[in-house]
Amino acid sequence: MKKTAHISETPATALLKAHKVVFTEHPYEYLEHGGAQHSAEVLGFDPFAVVKTLIMQDQDAKPLVVLMHGNRTVSTKNLARQIGAKSVEPCLPEVANRHSGYQVGGTSPFATRKTMPVFVESSVLELPKILINGGRKGYLVGIAPQVCVDLLGAKPVQCALE
Repeated sequence: MKKTAHISETPATALLKAHKVVFTEHPYEYLEHGGAQHSAEVLGFDPFAVVKTLIMQDQDAKPLVVLMHGNRTVSTKNLARQIGAKSVEPCLPEVANRHSGYQVGGTSPFATRKTMPVFVESSVLELPKILINGGRKGYLVGIAPQVCVDLLGAKPVQCALE
């Protein structure tokens, strides 16, 4: 029997376990600036099912989380309109790290340092399973997308650009 590599717990996996969420672990060789496209390729998954966790902010610098398909980008204009903000923009990496408690490239939406509103591209919720960051660079967890709604209160939005 092949022994699987032990992966130490992260705040994200601790939260998932505490809520009895079933998840699969998918470690991979992290590539700086490789993003969801790289992890999908290495793990053999469709990048549409690999969900990236983006820390953004509104015009008042209030942070928010956006969960987006790995092969799509966020229309900040559409997102702002749908959430009632004047504008939305990505946070600088050091600001995102401060809000989430994770390093950019290893940001999980689960167990973030600050409680932030979470928005999920609505088509993500139609997938049978998603891969999302488990709280460390080079580490994804496979979960049912509904977990994002149940645990995070993620609100569906439509702001994806091809």
